[in-house]
Amino acid sequence: MNGPRSQYVTVLDREIHYVEWGAPNLPKLVMWHGLARTGRDFDDLAEALSDRFHILVPDTIGRGLSQWSPEPAREYCNDFYARLAEAFLDHRGLKQVDWVGTSMGGAIAIRAGAGVLKGRIRRLVLNDMGPKIADAAVERIRSYAGTPPRFDKVTELEAYFRTVYKPYGWLSDRQWRRLTETSTRRLPDGGVTPHYDPNMVMQFTEHAGDYEQWPQFLSLDCDILCLRGETSDLLLKEDAAAMAERHSSCQVVTIRDCGHAPALNVPEQIGLVANFLGEEG
Repeated sequence: MNGPRSQYVTVLDREIHYVEWGAPNLPKLVMWHGLARTGRDFDDLAEALSDRFHILVPDTIGRGLSQWSPEPAREYCNDFYARLAEAFLDHRGLKQVDWVGTSMGGAIAIRAGAGVLKGRIRRLVLNDMGPKIADAAVERIRSYAGTPPRFDKVTELEAYFRTVYKPYGWLSDRQWRRLTETSTRRLPDGGVTPHYDPNMVMQFTEHAGDYEQWPQFLSLDCDILCLRGETSDLLLKEDAAAMAERHSSCQVVTIRDCGHAPALNVPEQIGLVANFLGEEG
């Protein structure tokens, strides 16, 4: 029962794919991935915690195996993602959850936790995400995510991922291969490209300021652990420090030898998350 189980559900008229770990009678934990990623990024963390938690790991619309939005300008934004999260939790009958969010997955938690999921997120891990992100990082992400490359071979795509995701820190060869194989989409011409809908970057053109969330962050009523990559260009050091200063329930830990965002795939990082989620609230 602890092993991964692939599931699909339709909420808000959109089919969402998710992976389920752990026994259903255990405490509930949601893991939500970053902008151009999939829920499979959490395989190592979920496996490590699956004896203690019932874990649900969605692919956001437009990513992984979830449906692409037929209305990208309207739906690729934090408000709609938060509504999807609410509908997903309601469908599964989850009244209260802990949440681990990497990058965009953390921003969704901030938006939802201050709004439609107010009081339902008990403990929150923000993996290299805060209520303010650096403009330079947004431009960097848009530069590769908005125009995904095409390759003839999966191994060429893996080499690309190893370059663009180098800030994740150390990954084993097996982990790089899994990241690649869970992030590959075959094109009609036989080539390969990253899995996601390129229109997802419309979030930055159609919803300017979507990641400016200080009021929402300060209204969160849960314990917060922020993991900041030591060389992150997205969550700046001064902004992370301000999070701990301005929110009494937020602690910030720096992850060495990582940028944006730590992969949460090695014992030190997994232990930080496990210890935080194991604390008595």
